[in-house]
Amino acid sequence: MNKLEKDKILTRVRRPGRYLGTEINSVHKSPEEVKLQVALAFPDLYEIGTSHFGIQILYSILNGREDILAERVYAPDDDLEKLLGEEKIDLFTLESHRPLKDFDWIGISLLYELNYTNMLTMLNLSGIPFYSKDRGDDQPLIIGGGPCACNPEPIADFFDAILIGDGEEAILEMADAWLEWKNKENPVKSDLLDKLAEIRGVYVPSHFEFDAVSEKLTPKPGKQSSVKRTIIPDLNATYFPIDPIVPYSNPVHDRLRLEISRGCGRGCRFCQAGMIYRPVRERTPENLMEYARKSLTQTGYEDISLLSLSVGDYSCLDWLMSGIMKEFSKQQVAVSLPSMRAGTLTRPLMEEIKKVRKTGFTIAPEAGTQRLRDVINKNISEEEIIQTVSDAFYMGWKLIKLYFMIGLPTETQEDVQGIVDLVHKLKDLAGKKADITASIGVFVPKPHTPFQWARQISIEEAWERLDYIKDRLKRPGVKTKWQNPQVSVIEGVFSRGNRKLAPLLVDAWNKGARFDGWSDHFDFHLWRELMEADSINPDDYIGGKPTEEPLPWDHIDMGATKKFLQKELQKALDVEKTPGCSKETCSGCGVCDFSNIQPIFSKSPEKVENQESEEGSENINYRKLMVYYSKTDDARHLGHLEMISQVHRALRRARIPMMYSKGFHPMPKVSFSQALPVGMESLEENFIITVDSRFQPEYMLERLEGRLPEGLEAFRCEPFTKGARAGEPDVIYYKVRLEPEHDEKIMAFSEAKEYIVTHTNHKGKQWELDLAQLVEIQSMGDGAFFLSVKNIPGKSIRPMEILGHILGLSPESLAGCRVVKQPASNAGS
Repeated sequence: MNKLEKDKILTRVRRPGRYLGTEINSVHKSPEEVKLQVALAFPDLYEIGTSHFGIQILYSILNGREDILAERVYAPDDDLEKLLGEEKIDLFTLESHRPLKDFDWIGISLLYELNYTNMLTMLNLSGIPFYSKDRGDDQPLIIGGGPCACNPEPIADFFDAILIGDGEEAILEMADAWLEWKNKENPVKSDLLDKLAEIRGVYVPSHFEFDAVSEKLTPKPGKQSSVKRTIIPDLNATYFPIDPIVPYSNPVHDRLRLEISRGCGRGCRFCQAGMIYRPVRERTPENLMEYARKSLTQTGYEDISLLSLSVGDYSCLDWLMSGIMKEFSKQQVAVSLPSMRAGTLTRPLMEEIKKVRKTGFTIAPEAGTQRLRDVINKNISEEEIIQTVSDAFYMGWKLIKLYFMIGLPTETQEDVQGIVDLVHKLKDLAGKKADITASIGVFVPKPHTPFQWARQISIEEAWERLDYIKDRLKRPGVKTKWQNPQVSVIEGVFSRGNRKLAPLLVDAWNKGARFDGWSDHFDFHLWRELMEADSINPDDYIGGKPTEEPLPWDHIDMGATKKFLQKELQKALDVEKTPGCSKETCSGCGVCDFSNIQPIFSKSPEKVENQESEEGSENINYRKLMVYYSKTDDARHLGHLEMISQVHRALRRARIPMMYSKGFHPMPKVSFSQALPVGMESLEENFIITVDSRFQPEYMLERLEGRLPEGLEAFRCEPFTKGARAGEPDVIYYKVRLEPEHDEKIMAFSEAKEYIVTHTNHKGKQWELDLAQLVEIQSMGDGAFFLSVKNIPGKSIRPMEILGHILGLSPESLAGCRVVKQPASNAGS
């Protein structure tokens, strides 16, 4: 896609910052200088995909090789999908805006079953056939990976290869195999697939035959018969992305993600992640502190999120939290924890968290009664839940989030009532001091768990239980959220499905299914009609199954043996608990060989070597500086709030000694001039920043050099004096470039003494304006014009709106127009 096409596309979509590819720490390589080009595709919106830690790891690892290029692509929102179709432009990667079909590999993240239709959208917009059997040797290799790969069968027919397990080492083995194959005189894809199948963790779906009548999957003669998950034995010996991309466009997790461990030894019987990521492998606290130092310097983030399946079980959590807060709290860096296990979030930990600000607080009791928590092997008591929440109230938290599931195996009405009773108990404990949000999800049995044979409750049963809970939790200070049971049915079908579902997926996509995980897009009636038309009964997939029955994913070895899972299922039915894996106990799941693969627990260092922050002294004197900057080229597509966030992070990366506000969420004392419309450039804007009085203005430009996103450039800094920013001037000047065909209408307007138009603002309010009294246009030749627009309160009108009225064109027709706001000193030049 050339620059003109890109500009026309980006000026016509919501949140164009999603598609720029110029973020800090993004990697840009020349295709001519590498041997392997990889497009990392995430089948959901940019805001979701940029928050995924796995993509960050693979992006950094692949680009760390000189002979490999990796670029990103996310599922386009519906407006971009429509535009690409209308303009006949292929879906493109962010970094180079080249079509996906020009890449050697397309690696697709498989994180959620309801993203599968988005995957098809991305392939279709790239001109790539859905089914692997329909793709020739000259087309990209389509590779999948992620948690849904533990049952890849519903989407197996779309992939050439699927990576099962940890990808850090296997992805480079696959790259080397591809490079060796590519150097052959007449490379044939089947030879490559045979070679890839020899790598641990690589599943080649075409090596298996599926019988649609018997629904049996059998390996082809001489091909792989099973696939063993690949495991990184020691996280401390593998790669950590210390320079992750700093996204635009408000990602859902807008913070530094610090993976402290992988795997979980708790053994919750419903939890797929807890089974398929075994064993527990902890990073050392010394490594984590070093990663935090380097990553905060590279990103400018003001939040750290500790990433783990069970953060509270990390062996050195107290030491790590104390170290992070000691070293970074004076830089106003806060720490947030994901859902915490009751009993592991202690008062000392809460005290550390609240030093900067009280970040999110979520506890997942999962079930309302002790009996059902024992069935699922949650191994927490009601007393621990109450004590943890009580401590949070005591420490000043004002909102507690609770997560429960309905439809767990053996659930009774008493268990449903238990959810209501527990929420009321906790709210009574809080009184008026705090509010509670109870989120209710429908349990979906997942492959490779003890409940993989369990029955999923019907839509009717789910609504009955949800309505019961909602009706009884109607009280001030309690908010209830829930998952649509219809969504859970489709998730359950594809979670435990087989290759018979691939045509259903294509049919649904053809009928318009997109972003099924988003409530405003999901259409259950469409799915139900198609399942009936294809003679697919959802109960065949979400119903209970005998433990001796073959399962579609039996050939995928995630480590935990089927015998162990069957034993855990029986213990659940007997309401018998299993101790978690720890330094003292082993559940005997079969993952570890205790020579290469085994649990790794860290030890807290005897000597604390954290570096005390020198910033934040209460005795510092401050002063204000005025910083002037330009916003041009791709930066014009950033919204005002997106730009502010990027500037704040650039200031933090530059170690500017800023003053912070007080209160719940300390923010840098930075004040920006009036917001520019998205799409408009400006040669001179400004912000006022309050800094340590010892910081000299001339240091500002030096430190910001290379730290702002492309298109933002600070060019002057001086002491702020009262009255230096007097608001918008009486006349604002713009330079506009149009196609020469519009010259006649522009000249006619410039000669008119009156030009009355009816203007409608973004709120739908209309009024009449005489543009001849507000606007002067001066031709500069070659399609360029100079606009002088009077700034009259109550009669403001943007340059693009002015041009629309004069030329009689829609915003879409003006998509290629460039408008550059000029400094007052440049008026008429």
